[in-house]
Amino acid sequence: MKPLSRMATGLATAAALTLGGLPAQAFDLGAMTAEERAAFGAEVRAYLMENPEVILEAVNLLEQQQAASEANRDLAMVAANLEELHNDGYSWVGGNPEGDITLVEFMDYRCGYCRKAAPEVAKLLEEDGNIRLIVKEFPILGEASVLASRFAVAAKHVAGDEAYKQVHEALVAISSDVNEVTLRRLAEGLSLDADAILAAMDTEEVTAELRRTRALAQNLAISGTPTFVLGNALLRGYLPADQLKIIVDEQREENS
Repeated sequence: MKPLSRMATGLATAAALTLGGLPAQAFDLGAMTAEERAAFGAEVRAYLMENPEVILEAVNLLEQQQAASEANRDLAMVAANLEELHNDGYSWVGGNPEGDITLVEFMDYRCGYCRKAAPEVAKLLEEDGNIRLIVKEFPILGEASVLASRFAVAAKHVAGDEAYKQVHEALVAISSDVNEVTLRRLAEGLSLDADAILAAMDTEEVTAELRRTRALAQNLAISGTPTFVLGNALLRGYLPADQLKIIVDEQREENS
């Protein structure tokens, strides 16, 4: 066999041979002799050196394919866990409970980006008025995070949804260390029964909620905060209100 002469522009023709309907054995590297493989490698190298933009095109195509694959995986995971996301029976619901779009937020009180996202979420809810918000307590940044989430969930158990909302907003705003002293002061400042809330923090009911949310996060491959599920879109990381609004509009258009 004569050395491969450019293979009609190297990789391009190799792709054509593979994709153009020829049987696999028509272009089988394993069937080549060492000399033929060396010749082919030289032709490929020469082609890439003359056309380096091909490498960028290939990388871009691979990234697009990976992004599409991840997006499809995320859609499937959200669909499989939609009931637990929207109707778990314990997570706090805010915004418009009858809204046509549901925004679920997995958050950690010690997460700086969660604090940064809080006013953006509030702005979105205020400007839209037709979004249902569900908060998922997902403490992943150490013992202080767990302590804060236990306190918030315990406040809901002891004093109800409005108390949870007040505690939640206060905890998001705290940038100092969270400990029993600061939590007691927080409760007293909100005219809540600090002793009752602190006593409820380690109950099995509170533990079970946090355990279920962690299991849900694992099912959704969520490992960081904030993470949002907006409609059927899984959004990892901080997003400002205007970008969230764009996705809200897209979701409504899909549902119409």
